[in-house]
Amino acid sequence: MSSCGNKNQQGQQRPAAGPVPVAIAPVTEEFVTGTNSYPGTVVALNQTELRAEVNGYITAILVADGAAVTKGQKLYEIDRTRYQAAQEQAKANLAIAEANLNKVNRDVDRYKRLAEQDAIAKQTLDYALTDLNNAQAQVTSAKAALTSASTDLERAVIRAPFNGTIGISQVRNGALVTAGSTLINTISSTNPIAVDFSVNQSDIEQFVHLQGKSSAKDSTIILQVAGRTYSAPGRVTAIDRAVDPSTGTITVRASFENSKNELRAGMNANVLVANTSVEKVPVIPYQAVTEQLGEFTVFVVTDSNTVVQQPVKLGLKMGQNVAISEGLKAGQNIVTEGTQNLRQGAKVVDQKQVEAQGASQEKDPSKK
Repeated sequence: MSSCGNKNQQGQQRPAAGPVPVAIAPVTEEFVTGTNSYPGTVVALNQTELRAEVNGYITAILVADGAAVTKGQKLYEIDRTRYQAAQEQAKANLAIAEANLNKVNRDVDRYKRLAEQDAIAKQTLDYALTDLNNAQAQVTSAKAALTSASTDLERAVIRAPFNGTIGISQVRNGALVTAGSTLINTISSTNPIAVDFSVNQSDIEQFVHLQGKSSAKDSTIILQVAGRTYSAPGRVTAIDRAVDPSTGTITVRASFENSKNELRAGMNANVLVANTSVEKVPVIPYQAVTEQLGEFTVFVVTDSNTVVQQPVKLGLKMGQNVAISEGLKAGQNIVTEGTQNLRQGAKVVDQKQVEAQGASQEKDPSKK
C-alpha cells in the first residue's frame, strides 16, 4: 500500500517547468546626448511688497493696476498736511537754535578778550563756554529733527523702487493706512525673469559648468510653458548655497528674456536641459527596465542562463533607449522582453533560439 501511495503521489507531481522564453540583448556602450526635464516655477528676479511707512489717508493713486512702472515713479500719496507742518516747525526750531548759537559765539569771543585783560572773572568765561556747547548740541538736535520731518514728508509719497510691473492695488482713495502693516500693492520685475527648479546633487557639476557660460546663446536650457516651447533660451544665473538634506536636491535658477511679458511670476513650467555624456556609458532598451515603488531594476542573464534582478540608476533617456548611470556594464546580457513572467533565479532561453529550432523542425520533420 505504501508503494502504491508513492506511485500516486509521483503521478500527481507537476513536470518541472522548462526555461522561460525571453528576448535577450547585450548591454551596449556609447556616448549619449539627451534632454533632462525639471519641473520649475517662474519667479521675479526682483519683487517687493509696497507698504506705508507713515500713517494717514490715501489721497492719490497715481498708477493703474497692472501697469508697467519705472524706478522712482510716483505711485501713491498719503495725506501730507501734518508732515509738511512738522517739517516747517523743524525748520523754525533749527533757525532759532542757529541764532542762539551765533549769539553765544559772540559772547564767548567777547568774554575771551576781557579775560585776557583780567576784566572779568574766569567763572564768567567758563559759563559762556558751557552755553556754547549747549547751543551747538541744540543745533545738532534741531537738524536731526528736520531730517526726520523731511523723511516723513518724503515717505508720504510712495515711489517705485525699480522698473517692473505693479499688481492690483489693495487700497483705494480715502483708505487709512498704518505704517509698516498696511499692504498697498506688490511690484515685481518682468524682464529678465527667472525660473527656479530643483536638481539632484549628482548633477551639480553639470550646472556649475552651465553657469560659467557667457550668454544664453551658448546655453542648452529650453523652457516649456503650457505645452509649448518658449521662444527665448535661458542661462543658469544662480545655484543655491546648500543641498536640501531631506531630498538630496539643490535649487538652480535660470533667467530668460521676457520683453513681451509672456512669462508671469507663479507660472508652472518645465525646464529642458540638453546633456551629452563626457564618456561612453551603458545603454539598454527602456522596455527592459522594471519599476516598483520608485526603484528601477533589470533582469541580468548569468552564464548558467538564469536571471538576477539587478537594481540600476537611470541616466538620459533617448527615444526607446535609456542610459544607465549605475548597475550595469557593457557586454552583460539582459532580458528585454518577457520580464513579466520572470522571478529571481528563473531559467531562461533566448526566444530567437526557440524560434530558430521551431523553424528547423518544420523544415525537417525527422528532427521532431
